[in-house]
Amino acid sequence: MIDVVATSKELIDYIRSYVDSVGVRGVVLGVSGGADSATTAALAVKALGPERVYALILPDKENEEEDIRDAELVTKVLGLKNAEYIDITGIVESFLKALKTDYDRASKIPKGNIKARVRMVILYYYANIHNLLVVGSSDRSEYLLGFFTKWGDGAADIYPLINLYKTQVRLLAEYLGIPEKIAWKPSSPGFWRGHKARDELGADYDVIDRVLYHLIDLRLSPVETAERVGVPLELVYSILRRVESTEHKRRFIQFPPKPTYIV
Repeated sequence: MIDVVATSKELIDYIRSYVDSVGVRGVVLGVSGGADSATTAALAVKALGPERVYALILPDKENEEEDIRDAELVTKVLGLKNAEYIDITGIVESFLKALKTDYDRASKIPKGNIKARVRMVILYYYANIHNLLVVGSSDRSEYLLGFFTKWGDGAADIYPLINLYKTQVRLLAEYLGIPEKIAWKPSSPGFWRGHKARDELGADYDVIDRVLYHLIDLRLSPVETAERVGVPLELVYSILRRVESTEHKRRFIQFPPKPTYIV
């Protein structure tokens, strides 16, 4: 569980003080239509006001239309006037053509990582021209699992949600007034149509988060974790293997200071 009132206050103060200490005009972030980016945007608006928050919707032709509509809904609910829609399909196709392949023939994961890194380049372009910081939306679940693209969605100047598990982010989203359909939508990296985190990770986040909490925070053994959480031991080992095999992602990405709240 999470104290949403105390956590939201601390995160809002954290964003405001961090941004003001750097002396920039505001922040920019990508809005995907999911809970993480919606929650991050809501916190930024409460910290800085909507006029200091830039939101970019950056789909390509494989993104679900529902996600695009949800991203647009987030910008409307939060009153974001500095919101832009940029289709990145042509940019991705140009990359793939230069790499002697094309959109349809390219492997899913490398192509998805290109999409994530194209979005990062665009976010930093806007940060440069408008004197902004890039706000990342990665949460603790994704961070521990390495479920992000190095120098893609893993690149930002500030990470307000980095100490919150995905399930905690969803509760915070509800408290901040994010529509329920977005707050509790099944997570999707959006690398291709129908791409769901559950299919790639082997379980939903409500299960994964409990496994991670027992393994990482409580430092229990895989056997103890499986017993406490009530899941198959093989699932616990698969999650642990993912954490261990993605250590290189966390080692070489220098995250900025984190909020001081305890989860």
